[in-house]
Amino acid sequence: MSTTQNKDYYGTLGVKKSATADEIRKAFRKLARKYHHDVNPNDKKAEEKFKEISEANDILSDEKKRKVYDQVGFYSDQIDPATAEAYARQQGSRQGPPVDFGGFDFSGFQPGAGPGPGGAANQGSGSASWGSFRDIFSGIFTGNEAQKRGRGPEPGTDLEYQAPVDFWTAIRGGNARIQIQRQEVCPTCHGQASSGAPTQCPECSGTGQVTQMGGRMKFNIACPRCGGSGRISNACPTCQGEGLVHRTESIEFRIKPGTRDGQRIRLQGKGNAGTNGGAQGDLYVIVKTGSHPVFTRVGDDIHLTVPITLAEATLGAKVDVPTIEGGRAQLKIPPGTQSGQKLRMRERGVENASVPGQRGDQIVTVEVVVPQLNDERSREIMREFAKLNNQDPRVTLFDKL
Repeated sequence: MSTTQNKDYYGTLGVKKSATADEIRKAFRKLARKYHHDVNPNDKKAEEKFKEISEANDILSDEKKRKVYDQVGFYSDQIDPATAEAYARQQGSRQGPPVDFGGFDFSGFQPGAGPGPGGAANQGSGSASWGSFRDIFSGIFTGNEAQKRGRGPEPGTDLEYQAPVDFWTAIRGGNARIQIQRQEVCPTCHGQASSGAPTQCPECSGTGQVTQMGGRMKFNIACPRCGGSGRISNACPTCQGEGLVHRTESIEFRIKPGTRDGQRIRLQGKGNAGTNGGAQGDLYVIVKTGSHPVFTRVGDDIHLTVPITLAEATLGAKVDVPTIEGGRAQLKIPPGTQSGQKLRMRERGVENASVPGQRGDQIVTVEVVVPQLNDERSREIMREFAKLNNQDPRVTLFDKL
């Protein structure tokens, strides 16, 4: 059974109590986009906020659940809308027959009567006593149902690890390996969390029920220690009653050609083990690609710097440059090329991991190397060259001033 208490679902979604179903849906979608784990990876606060708005949307987007919540101030799947409405009328008029909540006898409960002897001290405080009643009601069911739910299948949690991948593997594809720690089903108890024959529960003396008091009301509820079974099992010595053990494992996974830095790879069923037959979680690998001394990757493009001589820059030339394909390719240097100029070699970059057959470019930045003149003849030629090409490259600089 599901029970909620003391939660302002309208405030969580930022809507008024009179909000329409469409307004609630729009508010939830807006907040879901803001706090989704894909937008906020490894952000625990955002994760908790996403759970809160999801819970609020679950109640307010369901007409029957919302009606119960509006009438009694919280939601339990043991209260139908008609019962909730009857109790709301009783609270408003402070009269009428006692309302039966799921078979529990509330004939001794009167609006305005506090939990103390006789309830006289709290006469006229209906809202306060209803709050106490609500806390008692919710506490009883949540404790009981938690035991029941705990025995059902629970899926394992997901894991996320960063995986360093070298420069060439990310470009050409290949296999990578990472060491992780994850939870596995205990090999001793096979996930049962217990060993040996069950014994009588000392809390309820084997009856499976205990008595709980709430003011002048008395309830028989399922024993929280044994979950209502009347018997308890001895904890498994290997997993200490958890049903799971921690294990370090080496995981190998495939890297597609063109995988980018920061790319998220999902390995289904490689996360933590579930309990009581629950499904295995997933493992998410965040790729961290290495660098290279010559090539720099930007998206699917490859950048590198290539030195050229003064003569090649002035007269133009064809020079050999390295490529990520492992060989050489000719690059045409136009006459008058300046140092720092970028030249594009189309489709010499990285293959796109998402679009087969599509490749980036190779961007070459040329760096003009000024020669060192070690003899008089070379210096004489350079002086002659300067006379023949009497140009002042700083003219435009002073013109701008």
